[in-house]
Amino acid sequence: MAKIIKNRSEILFIYDVTNANPNGDVDENRPRIDEETGYNIVTDVRLKRTIRDYLHDFRGKEIFVREERGNDGNLKTKETIYEKYHSPKNVIKKCIDIRLFGGTFALKKKKGRKETLEEEPTERAFALTGPIQFKFGRSLNRVGEPTFVRGTTVMPSKEKKGAGTFWEAYILPYSLIAFYGIINENAAKDTELTEEDVTLMLDGMWNGTKNLITRSKVGQMPRLLLQVIYKEKNYHIGELDRRIKLAKNNPNQRDEEIRRIEEVKLDVTELAEVLKENKAKIKKICYKKDKYLEIIKNGQTIEINQLVEKINFEELKI
Repeated sequence: MAKIIKNRSEILFIYDVTNANPNGDVDENRPRIDEETGYNIVTDVRLKRTIRDYLHDFRGKEIFVREERGNDGNLKTKETIYEKYHSPKNVIKKCIDIRLFGGTFALKKKKGRKETLEEEPTERAFALTGPIQFKFGRSLNRVGEPTFVRGTTVMPSKEKKGAGTFWEAYILPYSLIAFYGIINENAAKDTELTEEDVTLMLDGMWNGTKNLITRSKVGQMPRLLLQVIYKEKNYHIGELDRRIKLAKNNPNQRDEEIRRIEEVKLDVTELAEVLKENKAKIKKICYKKDKYLEIIKNGQTIEINQLVEKINFEELKI
C-alpha cells in the first residue's frame, strides 16, 4: 500500500516560452502582463491544467477536473461528473488531481434517505483543501508588449467559400517563468496524497510542459525543477522564487531583447545562502535540470548539485 507523505516540501519550477502565449486572458487571449513592471504572469490554474492533461493523456490517470461531454455533446457539470463516484471517498481514491489539488463538490441528498443531521438541505458542499498549492508564476525578465501576429488558412470558412480564413494571435518573443509551490503534509492526510502521486505530479510539470504542443503553446521548455524536502515538522523556508534572479550575458541587453536561454544565466547565489542556513532542517533536494540552462553562484558556473555542501541531492527520474 502506497504511503501518505509525511514531509513538507517546497517546489521551484522554471521554464521558458519562445514565440508563444503561456497563458492568455479571458478577453482577448493576450499574455498576462503586470502593466506596472512589464513582467509576464501565469496563473496556477494554467500549470495545474498542464499537469492534469499530461497525467490523463500520457499516464492514463483518472482526472476529475477536465472537459467531459455527454451523449448530447454538451459539457458535463462538475456535479454530474461527481455522481458517478457516489462519494467523496471514491473521488479521492480514483482521481489523482483531487489528491493533489483538492476540490469542492455539491452533494445532493437522495430521496427517501435519512441524513444524520436533522433538516439537512437537499444540497450541501463538500470541500477538500489541496495539499499542493502554487503561487502565480512570474517571469524573471521583463517581456514588454506582446507581439500581434496574423495569418491565413488555405481552408475557406462556410461564410467565405472563395478564400481562406484569417487567424490572429498575441505571443511573447521570450519569457523565462518561475513557479513556486508548497506540498503540505498536514492536508495530505485528508486527500491521502502519496509519494507516488507527488512523483507523477513532478513528471507532469516537467514533461507536461514539454508536451504542450499546440499553436499557442509550442515553444515551451522546462529548464529547472527543484523539490526541497524537509525533515523538520511544519517548517519551510518560503518564497524560494524570490531567491533567484536573471543574469544576462550582455549586461547592456534589455530584458525585452532576450530571445534564447543561451543568452542568460540563472543566478542562485541568494538561494544557496538560504538553503545553507537551513540545511539542518532539510532532508534532501530532488532536481531535474535542462542542459542548456547555465547556473551561477557568486559569479561562478556550477552544477545544481553543487548548490549547497552537505545536503543530499537526488536527480528526479522523470
